[in-house]
Amino acid sequence: MPLTDRDRAILEFEARWRAHAGAKEEAIRAELGLAPARYYQLLGRLIDTTAAQEHDPMLAGRLRRIRDAREHARLARSAGAPR
Repeated sequence: MPLTDRDRAILEFEARWRAHAGAKEEAIRAELGLAPARYYQLLGRLIDTTAAQEHDPMLAGRLRRIRDAREHARLARSAGAPR
């Protein structure tokens, strides 16, 4: 399925806002009209799509690696393993 305008806007926004946590949430609301939690839900689903991978393979790959590393760390903590 091709990317929607909203999908492209989310990917382009994420590519611009690499490391700006606090102000990023305000910009998500202002620029995209989304609550930050909804933005991250949509982004998480979006980066697994073929269309997102084709649109910006480096961004999609980087975001999947970050997500997977966080999930691995979360599982390790819950299993009592050291960080």
